[in-house]
Amino acid sequence: MGNNNNNNDNEEKTNASASTATSTYSSPGSTPGVPLVGGYKNGHAKKKSLLSNCKCLGGGNDWTLEDGTYSPRVFCSLPSPPNVSTARKVGAEFVGTFILMFAGTATAIVNQKTEGAETLIGCAASSGLAVMIIILSTGHISGAHLNPAVTISFAALKHFPWKHVPMYITAQVIASICAAFALKEIFHPFMSGGVTVPSGGYGQAFALEFIISFNLMFVVTGVATDTRAVGELAAIAVGATVMLNILIAGPATGASMNPVRTLGPAIAANNYKDIWVYLIAPILGALGGAGIYTLVKLPEEDDIKAKASAPNSFRG
Repeated sequence: MGNNNNNNDNEEKTNASASTATSTYSSPGSTPGVPLVGGYKNGHAKKKSLLSNCKCLGGGNDWTLEDGTYSPRVFCSLPSPPNVSTARKVGAEFVGTFILMFAGTATAIVNQKTEGAETLIGCAASSGLAVMIIILSTGHISGAHLNPAVTISFAALKHFPWKHVPMYITAQVIASICAAFALKEIFHPFMSGGVTVPSGGYGQAFALEFIISFNLMFVVTGVATDTRAVGELAAIAVGATVMLNILIAGPATGASMNPVRTLGPAIAANNYKDIWVYLIAPILGALGGAGIYTLVKLPEEDDIKAKASAPNSFRG
């Protein structure tokens, strides 16, 4: 009888332990029995969840427990990584600009060398894809400006410190020159194919460069500075805009949109024809695009009302 009582007591303890174990969650490497995300009360102190560190863009709404699962009421993002040093930012800007200049200019040179085998669509796709992959790979480090016009426009809108503008533009110019001379050595004597020069009058070239730079910076400002835009698709939006602009203005001006896209190849090929158009029009167009987006964007107070009445989406 004594043995039977001891066996019964052991079975009850085992069942109680199993019941307790199935009522809690644990993750690999964590303390057994501790809830995975917190919030469940099974005899343990409530642990602080990683979700409580999220920065909610909708404001004021917490994570709620519905049917045993957590679901957010607003779009949230994890805390930003630590501040990146200026040297790393400038270095990433140099590498990103070098890749863009090399890819865009090389495609134009190869198109000339192969007598149009790349086609206008190929040239547009090359630059657009280059912009896309650079934004995805270095955007979180330097912002992936890749363009003095973009840097100056961000600074004018107070989204970028003026004290860093000279360093960014210097990195962009040096990267463009390095890429141009590398291409000159590789593809000599076809460097002239990578130089952007107007095929018509300088008035037409100035207007086209102004407008396509306006288009580019309008989109960049929207996806990069407005938290209500779909920021996850920024690289696709900017890359697609570059492709569209090249399809529009490529045959007439080379569709520079970027002073250093013209400057580096011009120095390498010693061809400065109408270079002032490509140094001035993109900056003025970018300032115009950034300014117009700032004027038409939804004010913060209107945004709060719109969020209250708008149906939920994957962002909110």
